[in-house]
Amino acid sequence: MRSIHLLRSFFSVPEEIISSLLDSGVTKWAFNAAFERVCLSRFLWDLNRLERGTYIDPRGWRCDMVWAAYLGYPLSLAGVGAALGLEKQKMTEGKDLIRYFCVPCKPTKSNGGRVRNLPSDAPEKWEIFKQYNARDVEVEIQIQDKLKKLPVPASVWREYWLDQEINDRGIQVDMVLVDNALKLYGLSQEHLCHELSELTGVENPRSVQQLLAWLHTRGVTTKSLDKASTKDLLQKTKDPLVKEVLLLRQQIAKSAVKKYQAMETAVCSDNRCRGMFLFYGANRSGRFSGKIIQLQNLYRNSLPDLEEARALVRAGDYDALSVLYDSVPGVLAECVRTAFVPRDGNLFYVADFSAIEARVIAWLAGEKWRLRAFARGEDIYCASASKMFGVPVVKHGINGELRQKGKIAELALGYGGSVGALTSMGALEMGLKEEELQPLVNAWRNANPNIVALWWDVDTAVKETIKEKGRRETHGLKIEYKDKKLLIRLPSGRHLCYIDPEIGENRFGGESVTYMGTDLTKHWSRIESYGPKFVENCIQAISRDILCFAMENLKEYRIVAHVHDEVIIEAPDSPDTLDDICTKMGKVPPWAAGLQLRADGYVTPYYCKDS
Repeated sequence: MRSIHLLRSFFSVPEEIISSLLDSGVTKWAFNAAFERVCLSRFLWDLNRLERGTYIDPRGWRCDMVWAAYLGYPLSLAGVGAALGLEKQKMTEGKDLIRYFCVPCKPTKSNGGRVRNLPSDAPEKWEIFKQYNARDVEVEIQIQDKLKKLPVPASVWREYWLDQEINDRGIQVDMVLVDNALKLYGLSQEHLCHELSELTGVENPRSVQQLLAWLHTRGVTTKSLDKASTKDLLQKTKDPLVKEVLLLRQQIAKSAVKKYQAMETAVCSDNRCRGMFLFYGANRSGRFSGKIIQLQNLYRNSLPDLEEARALVRAGDYDALSVLYDSVPGVLAECVRTAFVPRDGNLFYVADFSAIEARVIAWLAGEKWRLRAFARGEDIYCASASKMFGVPVVKHGINGELRQKGKIAELALGYGGSVGALTSMGALEMGLKEEELQPLVNAWRNANPNIVALWWDVDTAVKETIKEKGRRETHGLKIEYKDKKLLIRLPSGRHLCYIDPEIGENRFGGESVTYMGTDLTKHWSRIESYGPKFVENCIQAISRDILCFAMENLKEYRIVAHVHDEVIIEAPDSPDTLDDICTKMGKVPPWAAGLQLRADGYVTPYYCKDS
């Protein structure tokens, strides 16, 4: 607060600017516009021009970062500038100057005991800082000029505004539970480290190197104690002491506490966490990604007595937890989701799509037996196994043992996957034998000829489009080469964009498609792709468009979060609310006629995975 008052004494913002910021009819552009909008909202609170706790209407804003992401470019200003080869680039001095002028400093004798660096404290740095900010604006103008041939559709901006409203609203956190969970974690670490030290004699039981050395004395050689390595060692070892040590190591290494720490750091004064969703975070499909607490990868609870365990965590009862459960860190992980709670007088209504990607690919490919199975409400894993093996398959019934094969095939093989995909999905751990894998691949592909045809029809259409720099259409996807980009127009009207596409040669000596994009290491590089991968992008993108359509239909409710294909709403207790939410969520978009869509849900006093 003091810093803002100090800055106000140095700067006077013209009334015209203030009025324009508050007028949603005036379009404001920025790169990562959410940052500017939220910071300016906070500034306007202190000018008494905006009600404290509210935010500038996002409908007056457009974001260059969203525009860049829509066309497949990186999510940073420097990254976009480099990818576009702009004449003027973002100045590299910026980070140090931001740290100097925008972050409180430690009072020292040499700086006169000040807690904030002002322009008068370093006039030369301030001049460079002004140049840095001006350069950012110049870079953004250049970006807009480069991208103007392919504007973002109005429908995507409407989705962006809804995303911003959800981010502004935030989700409430039970800080009593969070605080006690962190205390319990500290106690459990003390006890676990003491026990591990007693068993092994190592000085620092948290040290991987020291534990590796101890394991070596027991005849166990491994280079890592990560999650996968530890699990593998537990399966192989016959030494009871090694097994006990590894189990304790697993508990010490439980990372769920990081979620509680993130909640503690991010929570606002009203106990709500905000800004947790990044619009167009996955620019290959346009799906949302998470940030700050990362709701997309929360631990999946499975405790049958979750409510009782949660109550003990909230009460901070370490003794009871250590007596009733094998692992206190394990219980804390189980309770991470339950830290999210609705505001007083409300419940959470959680609804999600049933097998959304399986439904979308069946619809796009015209795989009619699958569409009929979904229309009849059948279990898709049973239906798939029945089609693959030519016998009736019923969960917990006749030929029920085949359902597992149907499930692993459905999860691994929809986008061109083969034996490697089954293995990565855990087929061998599920009990399948190596010699069963290729026949399983063959059975699934034979049962789904239209999906297989979709892969290679898209592959052919994409390659021909690039070679001829022309247009093709297949399965409702309109594929076009324009402005050195490959565009795939989805049924919703939105485009997927691949930059500077070329025909290359894959490792097998055949044709492949390559394009420029952000790879798995976050570097801007040439990426190889082929038909099934383009189909995966399209299916995930269409599923994302269906989620956005559903959230638009649910705007009358207070959406506080969404995770993958799930929407979380806080609303008062009412017998009709859940049915209404599921009905609205399950409405098929007008551009997806024939799609078999279904949403299911449950009501809960705190967030959790429904049992």
